Amino acid sequence: MEPLILAGDVGGTKIVLACFSPEQGPLNPVLEKIYPTTEHTNFETIVSEFLGDRAGQIGAACFGVAGPVKGGEVEMINVPWRVISETSLRQHLKIEKVEIINDMIAMAYGALALPEDRFMVLNPGSGDARGNAALVAAGTGLGEAMLYWDGRRWLPSPSEGGHVDFGPTCELEDKLLRYMRKIFGRISVERICSGPGIHFIYKFLRDTGRGEEPAWLTERMAREDPSAVISELALAGQSPLCERTIELFVQIYGTEAGNMALKVLATGGVFIGGGIAPKILPKMQSGLFMEGFKNKGRFDEIMEKIPVRVILDAKAPLYGAAYHAMQMLRGEL
Repeated sequence: MEPLILAGDVGGTKIVLACFSPEQGPLNPVLEKIYPTTEHTNFETIVSEFLGDRAGQIGAACFGVAGPVKGGEVEMINVPWRVISETSLRQHLKIEKVEIINDMIAMAYGALALPEDRFMVLNPGSGDARGNAALVAAGTGLGEAMLYWDGRRWLPSPSEGGHVDFGPTCELEDKLLRYMRKIFGRISVERICSGPGIHFIYKFLRDTGRGEEPAWLTERMAREDPSAVISELALAGQSPLCERTIELFVQIYGTEAGNMALKVLATGGVFIGGGIAPKILPKMQSGLFMEGFKNKGRFDEIMEKIPVRVILDAKAPLYGAAYHAMQMLRGEL
């Protein structure tokens, strides 16, 4: 029997573990389970509980983890066990082929594994099958990754590009930056282009007289996730303030995706990942995202040719970890 693949998507609140058969590929788990991240005192215990009597059947394992990976280890924040180590997992699983990768790298591998029907095209472009590609993913934070073309395939490379300085492109964004500076001092792109950033954009527009917040909305935002409420009402057309918030967010998101495309010369395309874009697809498709993406002065013509696609499958990081583990098992790396 061919060995199984173990893959994981490890976040601050939940862990998704799955086993895959190489014969069925990285998109068809034979076993899958979700665990609260804080449920156990160490990661190895969670893995053991998940595998049960399948422990001896694993041939390779890969885990996408939310955090920078250094020397085969990643230190997580606000979880009981803190560190996940390749060395410890190799000893625990009794196999050599174990790798920990950043969650954005896992998502990038996932983008390579997904079929076309799990994307929404924002710009078909002309593309270059031999050019670099990029991933930009807004969610709780802003993750970014480069996919380097080595002459045969794309190889994802990590980045902390979401923490670069926010650069306004118009007078309104200038004022947004000044508003945010009073709260945080230095402002990264992630402060604005993320789930929490949606709420800050909303408060900026509200506090500077660019929209009204009725009492019913104040009460609802106090009870629920403000960014989710803003997105919902914007799509439903029930709040001009929420609509303007999401429209400004989408344009800033597009600008940053275009910035990343320029930084890595992503003529092979840009993948838009994360949890926000699929939830606001009508606004992403309105033209505002691509307006921000393409507005690069002398490079407008180059930007027009870059394919841009939204990843629709929330399990892309899990599938990406499985895809990478299968490459490990087959010695393709």
